[in-house]
Amino acid sequence: MLGKRLSIVLFGVLGIVVAGYIFRIELLLVGISYMSEQRTPTGAHQEVDWQAGPAEPRQTNQPNVVLIVADDLGWNDLTFNGGGIAEGTVPTPNIDSIAKAGINFTNGYAGQGTCAPSRAMMMSGRYGSRFGFEYTPTPAGMSTALGMMSSNDAKPPGIPTENPKTIPYEEMGLPASEITIAEVLKEQGYYTAHIGKWHLGRENGSAAHDQGFDQSLLMASGLYGEEDDPDVVHSKLAYDPIDRFLWAGMKYAASYNGSPAFKPGGYLTDYYTDEAVKVIENNKNRPFFLYLAHWAPHTPLQATKADYDALSHIEDHTERVYAAMIHSLDRGVGEVLQALKDNGLDENTIVIFTSDNGGAGYIGIDDVNKPFRGWKITNFEGGIHVPYFVKWPAKLPAGVAYEKPVHHFDIYATAASAAGADIEHQIDGVDLIPFALGATPLAKPHDTLFWRAGQYRTIRHHDWKLAVDPLMGNTMLFDLSTDPGESTDIAAQHPDVVENMMGLLAAHNSEMVPPLWDSTGASSINVDKHLRQEFEESDTYIYWNN
Repeated sequence: MLGKRLSIVLFGVLGIVVAGYIFRIELLLVGISYMSEQRTPTGAHQEVDWQAGPAEPRQTNQPNVVLIVADDLGWNDLTFNGGGIAEGTVPTPNIDSIAKAGINFTNGYAGQGTCAPSRAMMMSGRYGSRFGFEYTPTPAGMSTALGMMSSNDAKPPGIPTENPKTIPYEEMGLPASEITIAEVLKEQGYYTAHIGKWHLGRENGSAAHDQGFDQSLLMASGLYGEEDDPDVVHSKLAYDPIDRFLWAGMKYAASYNGSPAFKPGGYLTDYYTDEAVKVIENNKNRPFFLYLAHWAPHTPLQATKADYDALSHIEDHTERVYAAMIHSLDRGVGEVLQALKDNGLDENTIVIFTSDNGGAGYIGIDDVNKPFRGWKITNFEGGIHVPYFVKWPAKLPAGVAYEKPVHHFDIYATAASAAGADIEHQIDGVDLIPFALGATPLAKPHDTLFWRAGQYRTIRHHDWKLAVDPLMGNTMLFDLSTDPGESTDIAAQHPDVVENMMGLLAAHNSEMVPPLWDSTGASSINVDKHLRQEFEESDTYIYWNN
């Protein structure tokens, strides 16, 4: 009898503890929502008055540049790569058409396994760690909130940074001293427009409209539509701490050139597309640079009801919403391409399509990066090997697959060269056009590429790839020529290769500078399983600093 009473008491205490913990989390989420409302009060929708170019036809032959960047798009989300979401049943013909009409850089690499550092490298043409942009800007309290909401006994615990040097979220950005590709193209007479995600700062000269863009329609927060909109379908991921934070902290909001936030004009992906078409129509008679930075298919997962209803063959609700988001992204790319054709600009416009990093494991969907291993927030191929398509009908042949490694920072040099700009400051990227045309005596754009996120550092040298993770005690070596899926660590069999690559890594890091703000901690990331799969102690993890 005493044992039974003791068990009842213990279970009661445990219940109180669990209830208290859940209450703490819910209270935290309420606080995050309140702070979001205070930080981003959102007014009624406003129309953007996009500048218009001259009425008469242009006199210059400079090509337009359209850079379209998806967010967290997996390698296997596109049908062009032989796969496609939902077993290839959701085709992406418009995105695929860019590769078919130009160059498919089959070994295109993101600058980082997370979004903002990659975008900093696209805009600057340089390794972000050259100027201290090493970590993704996150709002105050996000790391603490995610730590409270993350719990799995099989997962190695996170390691917080003691007394990190932090700065306000709005000041975490691209230094004003960096010369962006928008600034370079403006010097060449280009009109420059940014639409969508920026994530490179909002103050101290780091905002898009302070970094060379004439006009910037900013994603001020990240909901694709109002939470109660009957024409928008949601998939909330209770198993994902990041998703719970986003739903609590994000709103449906845009901003123009630093203005107070206002409600966008429709489902976010469609809204960005519509505004991009207006930019093209208004500026057909002068050279322009359009940076169309879509949020899709990043969480929170929200799709239009029409797109969701059209995919009734997909049984899993989360995958169906995600697939519908990719469908709207592809439709939007098609509308932008059609606007170029309708305005007689298709032949002499460089269109570049890529993703900021690979697909995320936290969405809980199988095979988004197939055939590659790993996810966003790792330097395995699944995290950094991204779609990378370039078409320029006036100059580039159609249907070419280029297999040598290229990098996000090459976009800078490629666009600058096409516009006739001379780059006099140090950059890491190169003009890809001569390589694509076979017009350069050099064998490849890059012999060696580097990735760095705090203590976790990676190098690709020719076909060797070395990843160093001191917190996990791992030094992993892969031969991508025979093992593109990084299935077999061969570091023990090739100590000479490891030693040589460690030397290259040390030499590279000696040129880099300290981060502009410290990491708040290192999180363990499961390399092979997503969040809807059961974790085991034997799983492979890396530690990622942010």
